[in-house]
Amino acid sequence: MNEHHPYVIWARKVIEAYVKEKRKIDFDETLPKDLFNKKRGCFVSLHKSSGELRGCIGTIMPVYDNLIMEIRENAIAAATSDPRFPPLSPKELDDLVISVDVLSDLEKVNDINELDPKIFGIVVKSGYKRGVLLPDLEGVNTVEEQLRIVKLKAGIYKNEPIEIYKFTVERFF
Repeated sequence: MNEHHPYVIWARKVIEAYVKEKRKIDFDETLPKDLFNKKRGCFVSLHKSSGELRGCIGTIMPVYDNLIMEIRENAIAAATSDPRFPPLSPKELDDLVISVDVLSDLEKVNDINELDPKIFGIVVKSGYKRGVLLPDLEGVNTVEEQLRIVKLKAGIYKNEPIEIYKFTVERFF
């Protein structure tokens, strides 16, 4: 898969510099800065070329001043701090497929009929517990499955009261 979008090119540069040299790089002018001026939450997902997940970290709402910083910090975290995986090693870089999902604003869901796991990601909250699931994930074909997975991720029990929020993403490869 060719990775040509500037968001993905930037994420790869960041990950390579950090994994090889433990160095956070500054944005370089070879990429169109105007694309990065917006302030959005984003997720950086790492997969092996076989399709197997290797890391995914993100922010639901923007934490940093712009998308340059949001992508940089989430890319480094996906490569080094996803608790499900050991930190990425330099030898894995050539087999890495990267995607960047830029999130819309969250919208409260009043009825689960508003949801579609192919179109909307969801955030589920119950008290201090919160889970997030991106849209259009392989194997997640129903709203019920989407809700089951996100509640499991958040540690929310079956009968706990929940609030649901939906969002869309622009996914870049």
